[in-house]
Amino acid sequence: MIPKTFKEVIDLGDGREISIETGKLAKQAHGSVVVQSGNCMLLCTVVSNYKSADVDFLPLTVDYREKFAAAGRYPGGFFKREARPSDGEVLTMRLVDRVLRPLFPKDYHSETQVMIQLMSHDAEVMPDAMAGLAASAAIQLSDFPFECPISEVRVGRINGEFIINPSFSQLEESDIDMVIGASADSVMMVEGEMKEISEEEMTEAIKFAHEAIKVQCAAQVKLAEAFGKKETREYEPETEDEDLAKKIHDMAYDKVYAVAKAGSSKHERGAAFAEIKEEIVASFSEEEQEELGDLISKYYSKAEKAAVRDLTLNEGLRLDGRKTTDIRPIWCEVDYLPSTHGSSIFTRGETQALATVTLGTSREANQIDMPSFEGEERFYLHYNFPPFSTGEARPIRGTSRREVGHGNLAQRALKGMVPLDCPYTVRVVSEVLESNGSSSMATVCAGTMALMDAGVQMKKPVSGIAMGLITDTETGKYAVLSDILGDEDHLGDMDFKVTGTADGITACQMDIKVKGLSYEILVKALKQARDGRLHILGKLTETIAAPNADVKPHAPKMVTTIIPNEFIGALIGPGGKVIQELQKETNTTIVINEDPVTEEGIVEILGTDQAGIDKVLATIDALMFKPEVGNVYEVKVIKILDFGAVVEYTQAPGNEVLLHVSELAWERTENVTDVVNMGDVFEVKYFGIDPKTRKEKVSRKAILPKPEGYVARPPRDNSRDNRGGRDNRGRDNRGRDNRNRDNRNNDRKED
Repeated sequence: MIPKTFKEVIDLGDGREISIETGKLAKQAHGSVVVQSGNCMLLCTVVSNYKSADVDFLPLTVDYREKFAAAGRYPGGFFKREARPSDGEVLTMRLVDRVLRPLFPKDYHSETQVMIQLMSHDAEVMPDAMAGLAASAAIQLSDFPFECPISEVRVGRINGEFIINPSFSQLEESDIDMVIGASADSVMMVEGEMKEISEEEMTEAIKFAHEAIKVQCAAQVKLAEAFGKKETREYEPETEDEDLAKKIHDMAYDKVYAVAKAGSSKHERGAAFAEIKEEIVASFSEEEQEELGDLISKYYSKAEKAAVRDLTLNEGLRLDGRKTTDIRPIWCEVDYLPSTHGSSIFTRGETQALATVTLGTSREANQIDMPSFEGEERFYLHYNFPPFSTGEARPIRGTSRREVGHGNLAQRALKGMVPLDCPYTVRVVSEVLESNGSSSMATVCAGTMALMDAGVQMKKPVSGIAMGLITDTETGKYAVLSDILGDEDHLGDMDFKVTGTADGITACQMDIKVKGLSYEILVKALKQARDGRLHILGKLTETIAAPNADVKPHAPKMVTTIIPNEFIGALIGPGGKVIQELQKETNTTIVINEDPVTEEGIVEILGTDQAGIDKVLATIDALMFKPEVGNVYEVKVIKILDFGAVVEYTQAPGNEVLLHVSELAWERTENVTDVVNMGDVFEVKYFGIDPKTRKEKVSRKAILPKPEGYVARPPRDNSRDNRGGRDNRGRDNRGRDNRNRDNRNNDRKED
């Protein structure tokens, strides 16, 4: 029997719809929904253990996977099975996690899993834009303690008009690609890339997205009510002791405030805070420490957070002594690494990034193979965050989700400034060597300088800054912080990263931890971020004002040329013999791609030696050389034969033709070497295809003056009647014909 289903439909206002259905699939999960738009279908399930884990945080796992069967495809590779998540899947997981996590109670510590799967793919629907909606809708059908429904939408802008959840094709025309996560009341997350838009335009895009999210949140509430809203489960909350909390606050607050006001370095400040905590812990007996140890640490952290926040709100001072708008000291350097194609160091305060650039052919493009997207990236950026950058020793277990996310943000910030006609595949790698706040923005700055150092002709330099926010809801006070520290990120109410050129924003990432952030504060933060970005941009351009005119001497030079489709095979040769020998001879890398529209061959030639590149180009020109009938060309003798000389066109080495002995001179030539020898250079006239021999014909004598008194030999008559003596050798006169049958018969009679 088919189970009863419940469904809500969301109208996107332009003929498209999103439906949310429950009751048919995965009924043993604590909540499950199928979200569909067009032929795109996502299944989301949520499960949370009823027993709390022995940890002091929420062990939430958001998992997003795209099944290849959803697009009617097989997984690539040897094993035909989906394995570790791709970077694209990891980025979607982060988008959902960042909005969900703050809405669980802080003292809820049960193992919780949100699993989202792409079950059916639609080429014109981007599934990641519906993942947040699916996750929240499934949670609304569960008994989890969760504050309120949320949703996420993608917003684009085409010809000045905003659009919700644009298709792949629409996004190509859009100058904005942003994903916004919010509840009905508050914006909580923003991430995306833009084509140098203003702060006001970005705010308008967020407002437009929020209105659509309100509709999606209301649909989730209606679905939960129709399905039967479950009672929120009971769980064991954390133990609280208000008297202990007040006691520790009184013991710690003033001391922490004084250390915070001293404006010390990260390590000095950390040591001072640790000493204060140790003094407080030591004031309790061993029995109290054993019983209340976790609460003491918890309440000390609250007191420390309150003191640091109050210092900024009351006095406008920060942990390192700066005012709210101050940027830490910056120093930069380019061309630091002698063997890389481009390199730079960007250091801001206690954050340092070393960036390198590597130039290559299309063969080095980053291949993306997902059910929802197939393609390649000719510009990509990788971000590494080793533990020593924060003075820690911990295991390295592959690339973390954080590294994927920060690298993607920096890549989106820079890629729009790499010109479309850049012939290279460009890889930027950022090694974070020190970290105390906003290493992703340091990566953007270091990446900009490394690209310019490598000779990549960037349209404009890009800088980035991380902003923070501290608010007091009771007094209404707030402070927007420029260039935040790591501690300010942890203690503040907003982490807002924005990148851009002097003319506008290119990328952003924002996580808001406070409810009901006004657009007035958001605009102020954006304006203050612009001032900070321009200050940092000035430091970058002081170090390197413009891209180097050319790549470094040891870096590969790239030349691209086009050849007709008919010559591709000849350039490659049988089994690749021609192109392989040419690469070896010239010490170059040659890549041939076929234009999907014109079907012409796009030849990329990469090499450090210009002479080698020139030789490849000359070989290609020779391959495509076509002499014209009636024209005179210079040739060189490369082989002597009994019946002529093989010559090659000097303007197209390797392009050979036979010069017959009869075309060497007007006089009769007995020996070819009487007229020409190996290595001789002279001119010949091209006559095209000889109708008799069906081969190309060239002549040396045709451009020489005829000798005085020269008489041309009469043309040979090839008719059978004029063959002279040969006519007597007819069938009737052959000796064989005299031996007729009658003679043979007479011989037999005599026998």
